Amino acid sequence: MQHPDFELYDNVGRDAEQIAAARSGMATQGDLLRWAKRDAEPFLTQHPLPRQPLPVPDTAPYLAALAAAETPAEVSAVTQHLLDAAEPALRAVSDFLYAAAQWGSRARRAPKGSPPRMLLEAASRSLSVVPIADQADLACLRAVYDPAPTTPPATSKATPGLPPAPPGPPPAEPTAGR
Repeated sequence: MQHPDFELYDNVGRDAEQIAAARSGMATQGDLLRWAKRDAEPFLTQHPLPRQPLPVPDTAPYLAALAAAETPAEVSAVTQHLLDAAEPALRAVSDFLYAAAQWGSRARRAPKGSPPRMLLEAASRSLSVVPIADQADLACLRAVYDPAPTTPPATSKATPGLPPAPPGPPPAEPTAGR
């Protein structure tokens, strides 16, 4: 049974999703969101939510500092400050997504790929931004401050095609009395 306000579309002025939905008899993303908004109106009247988007953090000081940075240490300082400033907002989003996944105890036995599992994955990924960026920052710092050791060039004059010369004699045995 089709939803009461679902009508088959003609193709004039329709996008590919709407045309495919009309052919398959499925609702589009827009249809689903419009129906959910209509059905949630009484709930939202009782529980009003802010209409404005969450405030966007001001990244201008971080971008200006990044543009002025001349060393990896300076880039790292800016990166670490930004990560510290963004972490509470990322954690809040993750906490909400986790709560949405747990709503109605849906996530307990939910199969992989189900909406609750997808929300749990989104909650986890929203927090993974910080450690991934931190790992990249530390890798840059390690390359500058603690580079991998290089192997010293061979000092023996080996003839091409022959194995290298054996190492020198072992150190003398310690003498008695030491």
